[in-house]
Amino acid sequence: MRDAESPVRRISSSWTFFYKRVFPIIWFGVLGVVTFIVLSTGAAAKDPTFLVVPGFMAFIGFLIMRALVWDLADEVFDRGDALLIRNGGEEELIRLSNIMNVSVSTYVNPPRISLRLITPGTFGSEIAFSPLTGFRLNPFAKNQVAEDLIVRVHQARS
Repeated sequence: MRDAESPVRRISSSWTFFYKRVFPIIWFGVLGVVTFIVLSTGAAAKDPTFLVVPGFMAFIGFLIMRALVWDLADEVFDRGDALLIRNGGEEELIRLSNIMNVSVSTYVNPPRISLRLITPGTFGSEIAFSPLTGFRLNPFAKNQVAEDLIVRVHQARS
């Protein structure tokens, strides 16, 4: 367990900006270019399927990003007995003793840790972030950030 003098360390992935901002622009941009090409070449008049597929992909992409990406906190820092959460220009300090549950989803991309709070704060009663993972050969290995948080939250509430 860290003491008050220990340094603040980032526990969220530095790829979060890419997942939340850059990848959606690429995804919807490519689909927009494909749709433009289909419309400008007249292929849609011959076979409307050429418009249905990009529309379906845009719809599915939107649903997946809304469920798994856009709700991620921008940055999460470990301050020992609390976590500093930054999202959309706002920040909140959450004491480990205010965390009811830590759950981890490792088989999604990006991986996520969800924190359910006892008392809701600025960002609501649940906060999700993408943890640091590093390079791993074993895809079934436990996430050390999540494991550490689970133990420390339990200790803080005991």
